[in-house]
Amino acid sequence: MVADTPWVRNDVSASLIEPEDRLEVVTDPRLAVQAAARRTSAAYVVDMQVGSMGGMAITRSLKEAMYAGSIPDRPVILLLDRSADAFLAKRAGADHWIVKPFTAQELRAALASTAT
Repeated sequence: MVADTPWVRNDVSASLIEPEDRLEVVTDPRLAVQAAARRTSAAYVVDMQVGSMGGMAITRSLKEAMYAGSIPDRPVILLLDRSADAFLAKRAGADHWIVKPFTAQELRAALASTAT
């Protein structure tokens, strides 16, 4: 997960209740691709509002690294600030998106819909 806001990290963490679920957080968006290369993740969850880079740029960076074979090809879920941002999520290449604030059920459904 890439997020620098504590409440977003807490909401995502609280939504993952399965024993095998494990959340790895990256707060510096510039390190997202490097972190993805070091870890095995089922999906990448990216907050739309992250520091100096932003969710769209992070999503594009992750997707480019996947296409290049630098990181595992995993779904990217973008956490949006408003439903109108769905257009931006699609343009960035996100596989799924949900609007903040979200419920645990919404996040779990997004993760389940991207499972391969």
